[in-house]
Amino acid sequence: VQLQASGGGLVQAGGSLRLSCAASGLTFRRYTMGWFRQAPGKEREPVAAISWDADTPDYADSVKGRFTISRRNAASTMYLQMNNLLPGDTAVYYCAARKLSIDDTWTLPDGYSIWGQGTQVTVSS
Repeated sequence: VQLQASGGGLVQAGGSLRLSCAASGLTFRRYTMGWFRQAPGKEREPVAAISWDADTPDYADSVKGRFTISRRNAASTMYLQMNNLLPGDTAVYYCAARKLSIDDTWTLPDGYSIWGQGTQVTVSS
């Protein structure tokens, strides 16, 4: 079972990046998927999550209107389109999977049983 995050990089403020999370070894469509991020010296924080059927995305307030989460079950892949990036978005971004349906607890890292290795996003001012 593996989640492989990719797509990070260095971008100027106002720019865009698209992260991908490729899953293998699991029945992808059975999982709620989420993105978290962790900046140096800070706790891991939730970014976005999406239900198994992609009908129910949810976002942290800090990224609403700028980030869009999506998934393609046929490709066992989740995405995070990040627009209008800010220096405060600089962090390592992790993808994660949980069997629970999406609800208010999607923001809690403990609810996710599978984690990817992370991809670095750096936004310069």
